[in-house]
Amino acid sequence: MERWFQLSRHQTSVGTEVVAGLTTFFTMAYILLVNPLILSQTGMDKNAVFFATCVGAGVVTLLMGLLVNYPIALAPGMGLNAYFAVIAGRHPGGIDWRVALGCVFISGIVFIILTLTRIRQLLVEAVPDSLKYAITTGIGLFITIIGFKIGGLMTMQFVGSQPTQYTPGAWIDNNSWLPDLGSLHDKGVLLTLFGLLLTGALMALRVPAGMLIGIVVTTLVGIPLGVTDISGLRHWQVLDVSHLAVGQLSLRGALDYGLVTALFTFTFVELFDTFGTLVGTANKAGLLEGEEGKRRLGRAMLVDAFGVSFGALLGTSTITAFVESGSGIAAGGRTGLTAVTTGVLFLLSLFLAPLALIVPDAATAPALIIVGVLMMSSVTRIAWDRFGLALPAFLTIITMPLTYSISNGIAVGFTAFVVINALLWLFRRDEATRIHWLMVVIVILAVWRYGWMV
Repeated sequence: MERWFQLSRHQTSVGTEVVAGLTTFFTMAYILLVNPLILSQTGMDKNAVFFATCVGAGVVTLLMGLLVNYPIALAPGMGLNAYFAVIAGRHPGGIDWRVALGCVFISGIVFIILTLTRIRQLLVEAVPDSLKYAITTGIGLFITIIGFKIGGLMTMQFVGSQPTQYTPGAWIDNNSWLPDLGSLHDKGVLLTLFGLLLTGALMALRVPAGMLIGIVVTTLVGIPLGVTDISGLRHWQVLDVSHLAVGQLSLRGALDYGLVTALFTFTFVELFDTFGTLVGTANKAGLLEGEEGKRRLGRAMLVDAFGVSFGALLGTSTITAFVESGSGIAAGGRTGLTAVTTGVLFLLSLFLAPLALIVPDAATAPALIIVGVLMMSSVTRIAWDRFGLALPAFLTIITMPLTYSISNGIAVGFTAFVVINALLWLFRRDEATRIHWLMVVIVILAVWRYGWMV
């Protein structure tokens, strides 16, 4: 164990890593329920998607732990599964879900090529440190928003007259939705607040496994409140695997349709989301230092790329690194043993799904909020005294939570960096930051994707 995961070198222990893996699993176990619900809208069988989610997340996360020694878990990504459902929806213009899986598979191959040619790894050298810290900070805010939403602490309040039809860009004096606080009359909100205060106190007291203890205790307290649903334990059923989607993707269909937009969007969003998550979480864990850190990041990107195509073969949308991995890192996870623990739990979920799914959102939301607190520390390392770096960093940070997208934040921040520093190079060259050619290429692709593609 010591030889494989180098626990002493990373100043950790087996107990700490296992607890971190458990913490990561519980904060992202919701994907086992949500992914089948979303993809079933395309006509896919829920049990088949559940199987693909468990096996895909389990295998690829195990590979991340065993081959890369990273404490990062992977699973079908939120947002990308919603985009998949839109592309393959049962509506006029929607394509067959098998064709959509073919698009995902091809995008994974593109990712593998980009990784093997070291283009993806070049991003680490191309992106200025201030933007890397901004990505970490932005992900912290983004994951906090997720915690607030699933915990009921934030709701959307409709302001104005009831709309008769959607009006783009509607303002508050017309038709508009604004964020608001959740109600204390909601038992789920009360449970979230209890879990947040409990877990926060445990973290402040530096209690080992404080975050995991908070999740477990909050889940148990939710039983008498009626928030924790244990009905699934009374009707334990073996998963029906008679309609698996393994190997049912259609590569010919994807090529025949010529879905350039779908292929590009999958690849573009995966590139930015994965880069942001891997760099942000690995940076927080202190795993990017030196040449060895760069080599390991390259291997992590290759595992991630494999996961995209592997997930499509199993029958699910894009498998990618999860921001919730930050909860395990916050719990002390520093090696691949954390990921191995999480991966094993995903595989066991094939048989223990009712047990894994009784953990309510109100129990995992506090962990996500606290991860946001811990990731905010990176904001102090941004060069705020240099406006050519400060504004792009700020835009990166603020765009992620406001648009609910890591890739949007990176696209906006990168574009601002290239434009501002190009102008500085022309007029105030001494204050400009060097622009790597790959940043220019990415900005051109971003402008094309957001400006001309649907």
